[in-house]
Amino acid sequence: MVSLARTIRNLRRVGFREWWRQMQYIGDAKSGRFVGSDQFNNRYYENMNAEEEIPGRQRWVDFSQHEYNASQVPPEWHSWLQHIRKDAPPQDPIFAKVSPPWKAPHIENLTGTRGAYKPYNTVKPKISAWEPQVKARA
Repeated sequence: MVSLARTIRNLRRVGFREWWRQMQYIGDAKSGRFVGSDQFNNRYYENMNAEEEIPGRQRWVDFSQHEYNASQVPPEWHSWLQHIRKDAPPQDPIFAKVSPPWKAPHIENLTGTRGAYKPYNTVKPKISAWEPQVKARA
């Protein structure tokens, strides 16, 4: 439950412009500690004050693009957002040590866009479409 006092407190902390942006994008006024950003310039925040945040909603992402979706969050940041990992990727010693050479760079899901994968078929169709025969009238 979002209280009016909490909303006003966060408005004072982040300023009117950022407060208005948050209300438009995430529908809630939040303030917290900046944790880091990813290769897509998405910014990640955390507020562990139990009196201010709803349990499970202490971590959030501020997307850099206006048209955003969840597939724009890389897997290491996703595990931090979902409380699978305690430490964020910049502070996590495991992520600092391990960088597998086989790991490809993360790309978002392009389904429904011009960049989506479209397979092509080289097999002749079993049923051919009807093509009308046009004859001249007498």
